[in-house]
Amino acid sequence: MRGDATVEQTALEELMDKAWPALEREEAGQWVLRASEGVTQRANSVWPRVPAQAGQEGIAHSVQSAAQWYRSRRLPLIFQVFDDPRSAALNAVLDGQRFTRQSETRIMVRDAIDVPGKAPAAGVEVSEEPSQEWLDLWWSVDGRGGDAELSVARRILTACPSLYALVRDDDGVPAAVGRLALVNGWGGIYSMATSEAHRRRGCGTQVLEALLQAGRERNLGGFWLLVTAANQGARALYSKAGFTDYGSYLYRQAPLKRAPGGC
Repeated sequence: MRGDATVEQTALEELMDKAWPALEREEAGQWVLRASEGVTQRANSVWPRVPAQAGQEGIAHSVQSAAQWYRSRRLPLIFQVFDDPRSAALNAVLDGQRFTRQSETRIMVRDAIDVPGKAPAAGVEVSEEPSQEWLDLWWSVDGRGGDAELSVARRILTACPSLYALVRDDDGVPAAVGRLALVNGWGGIYSMATSEAHRRRGCGTQVLEALLQAGRERNLGGFWLLVTAANQGARALYSKAGFTDYGSYLYRQAPLKRAPGGC
């Protein structure tokens, strides 16, 4: 997105996959099966990189094969489905099998060319590794699980070259964090989190500005980020920072099968 350049949807999907890499990844025809011990939907879902062209019967067979792969890992079958015409046939099959629709997420993008060039504000730290303070704050806001799950999450975060921003309050207490994934000359904003005690004080804005400035210094072609559709406050923050809507995706999960009753 340098100047008037744009990024194709499929290329952006590739960037997103590399920015949040699953610990286990297997090519299954035109789909990518991803697993990371159940930590985050993104790293434990099927990415239908090229939607199947074999008709509904062929798609249903691929869904069954994917279900077996995830079942062997004791994980639910989840698809990350992008909102575009390519997904119509897959969605039809998933609808027929009563897959749920979860976590609608907006993709937003912006150019790097007009990011203001200025030094980070006082109290902002940018590093190439997530400190324990960074991890603790992020996990306290977005985490699901304990130390074992956090350890897996850290492996996902650090499997891609990234920058980590942390903002402290006047007393030196960590207030907000964020991550800039560096992929093929592009920057992905991830893991934006502000502690409950520091919200509505501009801490998230400081983190975002620091990451954008760091990306500008590295001559990135542009930035993308992901935000849940329901998070109106975050979407407003990102719009103010120059990001515009690009597309969306959601997760589709197989219905849970109930065990037979004991009576």
